Amino acid sequence: MNTLPVILVVAVALVDTDGRVLIAQRPEGKNMAGLWEFPGGKVEAGERPEDALIRELAEELGITVKEACLAPFTFASHTYDSFHLLMPLYVCRRWEGTPQSRHHAALKWVRPKDLMSGIGKYPMPAADIPLIPMLRDLL
Repeated sequence: MNTLPVILVVAVALVDTDGRVLIAQRPEGKNMAGLWEFPGGKVEAGERPEDALIRELAEELGITVKEACLAPFTFASHTYDSFHLLMPLYVCRRWEGTPQSRHHAALKWVRPKDLMSGIGKYPMPAADIPLIPMLRDLL
């Protein structure tokens, strides 16, 4: 039986008016540095996923998101070497402010079909990759 700790993180596919999704590059010094991911972060003890996502987006991107604008979409469940990741993914099309990189190495607006063909250009953590076809089909 697997006794790895389960880590709950929450992520969002921010979708602009052109149908592009925002991805963020993990900074140097962090686990999986250089990989591209959907913005979000760890859910703290006692925190609801929606509250964690609203907090993380304010901290990481400087944007304000209302809970009503977060649509639950799908989730990732992936085992890494030292933990199991459970990650709900929300879709958000409305926010206040312009996303700015406060903690990431870079931000990029990308069409989901370009994420599919650009695995070499935008390498992502293993947990994120199965989410891409679902986003492509949605958008």
